[in-house]
Amino acid sequence: MQNKIYLAGGFKGEWQEKVINNLGNDFFIFNPAKHDLENPTEYTNWDLFHVEKCDILLGYMSQDNPSGYGLALEIGYAKAKNKLIILIDERSPRDKKFERYFAICHESSNIILDSLEDAIRYLKGFI
Repeated sequence: MQNKIYLAGGFKGEWQEKVINNLGNDFFIFNPAKHDLENPTEYTNWDLFHVEKCDILLGYMSQDNPSGYGLALEIGYAKAKNKLIILIDERSPRDKKFERYFAICHESSNIILDSLEDAIRYLKGFI
């Protein structure tokens, strides 16, 4: 049976496609960038439903993500559901004020990595 991964993070940079291209045959991937929902109630329900269904939440805080609010919600919900949380944080090393407030997401994560490539390499160990 395939492990299920939820891709949490911003929709810029096509990072989801990179993960899917590298892991898609070995994992079942929930990709919120493809749900095409615009209503906040609808996309929040979709996101949290799939966070609950996943085994692993892969959180990506890119350096150009304007807020990380959605990512923080998804990490918090995954933590409450006892999911494995892998976080990539590119923004904190460049933004000390952001780092201070985003520390709660670090504390809630099981693994913190520096790059998407590191996360893909780590996840391949689950295959």
